[in-house]
Amino acid sequence: MEHDKILGVDIGASGIKGAIVNLKNGELLSERKRLVTPRPANPENMAITFAELTKSFDWHGPVGCGFPAIVKDGVALSAANIDKEWINTDIEQILSEKSGCVVKVCNDADAAGVAEVAFGVAKDQKGVVVLITIGSGLGTALFTDGHLVPNTEFGHVFLHNMIAEHYASNTAKQKYDLSWKKWGKRFNEYLLHIERLLTPSMIILGGGTSKRYHNYEKYIEVTCPITPAKLLNNAGIVGAAAYANSQLINNG
Repeated sequence: MEHDKILGVDIGASGIKGAIVNLKNGELLSERKRLVTPRPANPENMAITFAELTKSFDWHGPVGCGFPAIVKDGVALSAANIDKEWINTDIEQILSEKSGCVVKVCNDADAAGVAEVAFGVAKDQKGVVVLITIGSGLGTALFTDGHLVPNTEFGHVFLHNMIAEHYASNTAKQKYDLSWKKWGKRFNEYLLHIERLLTPSMIILGGGTSKRYHNYEKYIEVTCPITPAKLLNNAGIVGAAAYANSQLINNG
């Protein structure tokens, strides 16, 4: 069943953000609300906070949720910057039970990618599209002809005998006190590696560091088009809602 609006929620290590999303154009129909991610960030505490957020909208319809984990069939197979108790927990079940809403969950980077494909810079883009979120790590989302290939972890490919996100993320930039030039050349190495692996038609940069693309653009030498994301801080919310809508359509 298709919906014209769905509550989108973006769960992060520091905050749980949400808004009602217009699924015709990707615009927010409500104010964006944020609650602090509880500590410890275990299933019980986070489900209670999630339910508080849905109730603050007086929302009883379906909810889409971007979650910082590998998510398969609604179950967390990893836990990034949240409590390890989440691993092998049915996210959809516990969030649905606490909120009283039907909840559909996907990986948070996948949610951001879904937003860009549905409403952003990759709308109607054919071929392989890769979104890379640059932050504490390197999150990735992969699409072929607009279809999501879920749970890619291309931030974990190896560069210089280490996980790539330990070499070229924003955390690495801060840890090693790298200038934009030095970090930009590192990130370029990573992009060239991704280009060799996937031969993308487009690479989209998301996350906080994408807003400062002008600081390192001249050090990027990939041959495919590369562009910052369009939806910025709303991408996770919008993409989570769009993902939920696609799941409800496909599953009836």
